[in-house]
Amino acid sequence: MTYQLRDLTGKVVIITGATAGIGAAAARALVEKGCKVVLNARSEERLKGMVAELGANAIYVAGDSSNPDIARKVAKAAIDTFGTIDTIVPNAGIGYYGSILDHSDEDVNRMMRTNYEGTVHIIRAALPTLLAKKEGDVIIVASVAGFRGGDNEAIYTGTKHAQVGFAGSLDRELRSKGVRVALVCPAGVETEFALGFGRTAGEEKLKTYLRPEDVAFQITTIMSQPRTVRSHIWTLWSMGQDS
Repeated sequence: MTYQLRDLTGKVVIITGATAGIGAAAARALVEKGCKVVLNARSEERLKGMVAELGANAIYVAGDSSNPDIARKVAKAAIDTFGTIDTIVPNAGIGYYGSILDHSDEDVNRMMRTNYEGTVHIIRAALPTLLAKKEGDVIIVASVAGFRGGDNEAIYTGTKHAQVGFAGSLDRELRSKGVRVALVCPAGVETEFALGFGRTAGEEKLKTYLRPEDVAFQITTIMSQPRTVRSHIWTLWSMGQDS
């Protein structure tokens, strides 16, 4: 008998950091599977372009998801437009590579707020709907750096360790309430992430990295698992990357 995956048609998914890289790839993959997506990012112009591409199954709310008021606005838009929320994908992230001393206070604080506070606040805003239904998925996009960071990413690694620790505790809190919590932790992905802050567009090593679609596939796979199954940590490397 063929293993029965869940039909995702009509599922409502919130995605932060949705206008490029992993977030955009996830939005496209989910809409292809029949989901309705609520997209969040800072750039309204890019969000408009994504919604124009994806059609009637996509809406957007522009703003910084580390701001609790913006996070609540995103959750409200999902309810007002599509009637519910089924999955939360905190994906917004910033990476500045280099020494702990290399970047400005403003840049460092922005990275810490985006990567960790942005994760916490979008979940806090949307989770009550999942708890009321006793069903849903929280899929946090973190990084393999959340388990072991390199020598040029100490602050970034700290934010990813925070996501990993947060997700582990949240899984223990929510699993008895019907809500699954998963971590998707890729190694380097060929996106605009960290360009100008430790990565250079067009450099050869980027060609050996994961593709955004690789990570999007893991997100759709987690959602598609039967509700009798939960999996918590997914780590991904390309064949050309050291683990």
